[in-house]
Amino acid sequence: MDNEQPTNLHDSSKPEGRAIKGRGAASNPEGRFETIRHHAEDDGWSHELLDETAPRPRTEVTEERARSVISRNDSPDIHFTQAINPYRGCEHGCIYCYARPSHSYLNLSPGLDFETKLRAKSNLAEVLRIDLAKRGYVVSPINIGSNTDPYQPIEKRWQLTRAALQVLAECHHPCTIVTKNALVERDLDILVPMARENLVQVFVSVNSLDNQLAAKLEPRASAPHRRIKTIRTLSDAGVPVGVLVAPIIPALNDKDMEAVLAQAAEAGACCAGYTTLRLPYELKALFREWLALHAPQRADHVMSLVQQMNAGRDYDSDFATRMRGQGVFADLLRRRFDIASRRHGYGRARELKLDSSRFVPPRKPSPQGDLF
Repeated sequence: MDNEQPTNLHDSSKPEGRAIKGRGAASNPEGRFETIRHHAEDDGWSHELLDETAPRPRTEVTEERARSVISRNDSPDIHFTQAINPYRGCEHGCIYCYARPSHSYLNLSPGLDFETKLRAKSNLAEVLRIDLAKRGYVVSPINIGSNTDPYQPIEKRWQLTRAALQVLAECHHPCTIVTKNALVERDLDILVPMARENLVQVFVSVNSLDNQLAAKLEPRASAPHRRIKTIRTLSDAGVPVGVLVAPIIPALNDKDMEAVLAQAAEAGACCAGYTTLRLPYELKALFREWLALHAPQRADHVMSLVQQMNAGRDYDSDFATRMRGQGVFADLLRRRFDIASRRHGYGRARELKLDSSRFVPPRKPSPQGDLF
């Protein structure tokens, strides 16, 4: 459970970091498992802390050899039981990302480290084959991108998501994909044949149509209009695609909900869903800092509404309410979403009845190769 009060909370009117172009987080606070805390203090001799020309943090990718790559989920509010995440951390830098606190398990910060110090599971395809070939493996759709985006910028070089799709396509294994990057179009040569066999569904996340806001909220993701175009491209190619208006942040991007649903439907989205902002663990302080830097005049109002939807707290981990919130404002969002969904002919996002009957386990490596 993650209802405990976070460490390093500070007044939203006094940001500790500075805005960095191309990055979501403004600072690098220690994770909750660290016992030593560091705090930079300007002694007047150097202005490096406030220097806008200071070098921007670069993205570093470390190769990781995974032992297994399929994670299991039994949360009652999540509609899949299996997932693959080719990367740890995400270069998109979305300040609201609920996965940021997971970087603490690597002794890295959920702040800038999460979007600059990434891990790539270089043996993903190899281990996936082993996992799928295990005796007793039970087939159910695998979600790609449940924690971090499988098509974040480093995928261009590493191509781990593509490698995973190739294995799944070869085995006729069903999967779903969640992304906010147009790079998913690169893999149409795999996705289209899978779609013909009812083996894949893609969800594109679009939470605003405001390019300026998106550039601050999710600085290295594809622009909103480009994601709408991606929905059209996938739909025209015959790949079933839905739109996720996620997360909705009250008094910040909720005004765009109906417009996103309308444009996505016109582009060919067949279903839609939404979630509200979730602020587990260290994310509470990081998001407050972001508000103080980028929306100081409405910061208190945003957090007041967030708390109204979370039983008076910044975050409530109750499975029954954590995705949609509770209270008057949450009910208003729900009604708005339902009305817009009916107007545009789709309901809440849900997994298609993907076909699991075609699955053929991968062959184990053999010295005799494919002779028999």
